[in-house]
Amino acid sequence: MVGKAVQSENWSGWQFWRRIAPRPLALAALVSAALLLFSLASPPARSQAESKGPFLGVASCAGSTCHGRMEGDGTPVRQDELMKWQEPSTPGGAHSRAFAVLSNSRSDFIAKNLGIGDPASAKMCLGCHSSEAAAGGGSFRYQKDDGVGCESCHGAAGGWIANHYTGTQPPPEKHQINLANGLVKLEDPRVRAALCVNCHFGSATDGQFVTHQIMAAGHPRIAFELDLFSTMQQHHAEDADYGDRRWGMPGRTTDHVQMWAVGQTTALNRSLTLYQSKRGTQGIFPEFYFFDCHSCHRRIFDQAKPVKTGLDNPGRDIPEGFPPYNDENMILLSAAAKVASPALAAQYDKRVDAFHRAMAGDRAGAVAAAGQLAQSVSALEAAFADTRFGGTSAFTLIDAIAGTAISPRYTDYEGSVQAVMGVDTLLNALVSSGQVTVGGAAGIRADIDRAYDAVKEPNAFRPADFQAALGRAARAIRTLQ
Repeated sequence: MVGKAVQSENWSGWQFWRRIAPRPLALAALVSAALLLFSLASPPARSQAESKGPFLGVASCAGSTCHGRMEGDGTPVRQDELMKWQEPSTPGGAHSRAFAVLSNSRSDFIAKNLGIGDPASAKMCLGCHSSEAAAGGGSFRYQKDDGVGCESCHGAAGGWIANHYTGTQPPPEKHQINLANGLVKLEDPRVRAALCVNCHFGSATDGQFVTHQIMAAGHPRIAFELDLFSTMQQHHAEDADYGDRRWGMPGRTTDHVQMWAVGQTTALNRSLTLYQSKRGTQGIFPEFYFFDCHSCHRRIFDQAKPVKTGLDNPGRDIPEGFPPYNDENMILLSAAAKVASPALAAQYDKRVDAFHRAMAGDRAGAVAAAGQLAQSVSALEAAFADTRFGGTSAFTLIDAIAGTAISPRYTDYEGSVQAVMGVDTLLNALVSSGQVTVGGAAGIRADIDRAYDAVKEPNAFRPADFQAALGRAARAIRTLQ
């Protein structure tokens, strides 16, 4: 089963998040499958009417003939999906823990700093730590202490659960009927990405945007990569009939390279969309969430011979002393565009440069440049979504991400985190497609782990070590081609 093979090879990324993420609040924020989007607009929460039925709650999925078995021995799915969702010690159970962390001391500390009272009842928190925002109001049944429940990602079950359980239509007709009645088409990378970034990046919906003010109060920063996080959250196995049930194509499975590429475009599009909106400012200041944290959060030295604490980045044409926009996804997309859509790559790079320059001017100019860049990103997203990546595409993308043209731009912590997650997820795609053996991938893990180690602590980020380790991993992967 491909799903199991992918999961077995993603241990490195999970170890990384265990090491660097402040716990336990961070995992609920980081691994709630609830980068990246459908185009420019940030969607409101789904209302009951839009969902074609009410929320029924986690219990509606929990029968032993449905998804509540203790052993994964059912057909056509394992039927132990609820147990995987509740797993207490792995990232697969992070959604179920999302509400519980609101009652710990760290959450109380954050809430006190923000003056919002009990975090377990604050709208600012419940948008991502429960199913509240996804439910969208109206008549529904769910328990806040279920955390991010099944319907937060799969859609309000009131309209489709009966046919999901008893329908006798042949695949994929049954699936299409359920989609028409409110089931969310998570196999579509654009749909999945648009949903996930609501909490893993931010949306215009109240309670779904971790601002600089919230982070200053103690909340961990948000980090996300669609394919890697999807694999860590995967509760099902993509077995022999998965493609038949979803697409009417027996044997078809998720294209992990496509999922990664669409995730990068969606995250950047959401970032640019929110930056252009009222979310882009806070009082008289810009919303600092959008900027690279470490451009400001550095030690200050006052001495006769100044010590330069930052590295020059060839991808940012900005004056010295200006905080750069957090361009982690911009860097990865530059590499991906050159490989997957060369016709759009030149326009995209040109607009990235124009946006960085505009950031040194005024907000109106920066907003206009963000809009132009977002158009290019949307075009890339459409191109990626229409492409089935196969053959040597993952090899080529890894070369592009870790190659000499892009690696000098990994001068900052967050861009480097995205890069190592990208190489990790693309290597997993090669394993799941059978182009690289599990044993071959295991031999490369040491360098990938060294790259993770260089970014495990933001205040001790070692860019030279990171670039070297990532380069070695890419060269080793190239030899397996």
